[in-house]
Amino acid sequence: MTAGTEVRAPALPASGGRPRVRGGGRAGRAGRARRRLVRLASLLAAAGLWQLLTVTDARLWLRFDRLPTLVEVAERAASLLATRLYWLDLLQSLIRICTGFGLAAVAGVAAGILVARSAKAGDVLLPLLEAVRPIPAIALVPVAILLFPTDEQGIVFITFAAAFFPIMVSTRHAVRALPTLWEDAVRTLGGGRRHVLLNVVLPGILPGVFGGLSVGMGVSWICVISAEMISGEFGVGYRTWMSYTIVDYPSVIVGMITIGLLGWLTSAAVELAGRRLTRWLPRAEEAAS
Repeated sequence: MTAGTEVRAPALPASGGRPRVRGGGRAGRAGRARRRLVRLASLLAAAGLWQLLTVTDARLWLRFDRLPTLVEVAERAASLLATRLYWLDLLQSLIRICTGFGLAAVAGVAAGILVARSAKAGDVLLPLLEAVRPIPAIALVPVAILLFPTDEQGIVFITFAAAFFPIMVSTRHAVRALPTLWEDAVRTLGGGRRHVLLNVVLPGILPGVFGGLSVGMGVSWICVISAEMISGEFGVGYRTWMSYTIVDYPSVIVGMITIGLLGWLTSAAVELAGRRLTRWLPRAEEAAS
């Protein structure tokens, strides 16, 4: 190479620097529409089967004669949606999830990076974290009742504990899986520790972090609903349990459906955020999602 020769980097694709593989044209759109129809049909088939088994009082080992029909559930859902208490419970559960999960996301990512990149921090923190990690978060309810002055703070703590460990473990493994060549290259070019952290470590671990966030969100919903049933005063879990105690089974089913929808929507929000923040990653056919 002669002096003064200009070295040009290869041009990146116009779509944010990452190649996209998409099913294009009418065939791609038809395929996506067909898959959506299949998903909708599976839900409708399950609902139809529920209605058939409950209306006919079927007893095929499982006793469907004890369950409310789909029509009864729909009628109760319509009446509950018109009440202020239903929306208050829903909002209370969402506040608890967002608070506990948000704190766990920050603490889990920070702890995962710290124990993976610092041998001293790992020696101090990992024994304690690994000793506590196998304990189910819901088993910490008695401790939360003793430690925190209000039930609300205790439920948020349970939610935090449920989400913290999946996030921390995923982050730790993601940091350890980073190729050391990346960091060595940046340091060779004069980059300091802060530059390496912000420009190599954090972008590189995002896929693993969001995997932990997705798992953490699901576990958080399991534990916050359980905690609400045990010691809550408001919330979807508390109201569902109260409906069970007064033998209001249609309201129980409405509560279960509400929990499922809330969990699905919040997990989808986490996955969408992950896709937006990792657009630079090469992906295969995105229509499969």
